[in-house]
Amino acid sequence: MHIRKIDLTSKQDVRQFVMFPFELYKGCDQWVPPIIASEIHKLDPQRHPYYQHSTADLYRVEDAGGKTLGRIGLLNNTRANEQLNENTGMFCYFDVVEDLEAARLLIDQADEWARGHNFNRLVGPKGLINTDSGGVLVEGFEHRAALNIPYNYAYYQTFLEALGFIKERDSLSGYIHIPDTEVPERVREIAQRVMGRRGYRIKHFSTKEEMRAMVDKAQQVLNDSFRGGPGFVEMTDAEFTQAAEDLITIADPRLIKVVMKDEEIIGYLFAYHDVGAGLKRANGRLFPFGWLHLLIDKRRTKWVNVNGVGVLPEYQGRGVNAIMYTMLGETIKNEFNFEHADTVFIGEENFRSFSDNVTMGVEWYKRHRIYAKDLQAQENRS
Repeated sequence: MHIRKIDLTSKQDVRQFVMFPFELYKGCDQWVPPIIASEIHKLDPQRHPYYQHSTADLYRVEDAGGKTLGRIGLLNNTRANEQLNENTGMFCYFDVVEDLEAARLLIDQADEWARGHNFNRLVGPKGLINTDSGGVLVEGFEHRAALNIPYNYAYYQTFLEALGFIKERDSLSGYIHIPDTEVPERVREIAQRVMGRRGYRIKHFSTKEEMRAMVDKAQQVLNDSFRGGPGFVEMTDAEFTQAAEDLITIADPRLIKVVMKDEEIIGYLFAYHDVGAGLKRANGRLFPFGWLHLLIDKRRTKWVNVNGVGVLPEYQGRGVNAIMYTMLGETIKNEFNFEHADTVFIGEENFRSFSDNVTMGVEWYKRHRIYAKDLQAQENRS
């Protein structure tokens, strides 16, 4: 085995890097493939906005015959370190066959890279920007991954912990069986009361263009809602525009709930059809006919993903969440045929969201973990 750095200007190198998980998870019912074109876009320094301020180095472990056994991406995210006042290297795209030595080559390379950049910590798996899901799945392997949410084999946790990583933070995902669930009457009453007393209103969307017109306001709400939260990094305008367009592409405007006070957005909640089954049939390819699988699955899917809740700090605890959950619940019940909801990636430290989800009847059933390694402590022990 040997490790090799990927040439990001080589289409063949990039494609081999992107396609490795398709081989690794072939036959795995729970894994949902990413869109190949989107993954290639993320690795293009000339096109993806991450590279306007930071850099990435990618590596593959190969056997003697050139077959890929593992991969890893290493992020020198200067914007994140500046905002968080840290000196941290990040890793992403960690995938490996069930071979501890292959994993060790990847992590040894990551350690060497991080020390070469004078970082004192290594954290991951992360995404290029905040809206990219990260973490290693450590609970819930029997369940199919939600759309755009990582899935991995159970041995990933074993390997990372054997190679010196410890828990940094967890995010949980929860399940709701929609036919058996109603928005609690208490939540409905709160929503109705505050709508009248405090002058809140729901902004309804009927087209994607209406959603695009709200992007600038939504960016400010996102930043104000999560500023100071664990690991939160404000995206650049270009990054937010990219993330918003990715969401709008898959979104049904009826599932986007925005609460307004006068002309100001004070809270948002978005949900979208889970078309993971269609992506599996398309095998991550949109062209020439993969998009048909997504359109068909959008009509057929019984699953909805709820991903993304934000409320301005000055309006938290004032009934805004009750309005959004009530309106989303009514929309799902009255306008769609969903039977299952997956509320994804809620940070364990986000007590308010945890409480809201418990109130709505969520059953926690998946857990993703961000890992960290203290490189200075490791050096002192060696």
